[in-house]
Amino acid sequence: MDWIQENSWLILFFLWGLPLTYYRSKFRKIVYQTDSWTINIKPLFIKELRALFGNLYPENIEYLKQRNFYRFYLLVYVILFILYLYLSK
Repeated sequence: MDWIQENSWLILFFLWGLPLTYYRSKFRKIVYQTDSWTINIKPLFIKELRALFGNLYPENIEYLKQRNFYRFYLLVYVILFILYLYLSK
């Protein structure tokens, strides 16, 4: 039980990060307009960042929904990290 308490932040980050590859893959497939699985291993970041912080395809409803959800997902990561830095002192 002590191990769980000592590593609670690690466990929380790990559990929150499990579905990250699925959400990122789904977002990248929309951004790069492909169904290929290889998009998950290619280091193409510029267009992905533009799509995340901008509005690459304003008419594509699926893109807008996925982008907003991915933003929320990453925002929770930032909040968890800030809480970790603040509360672990």
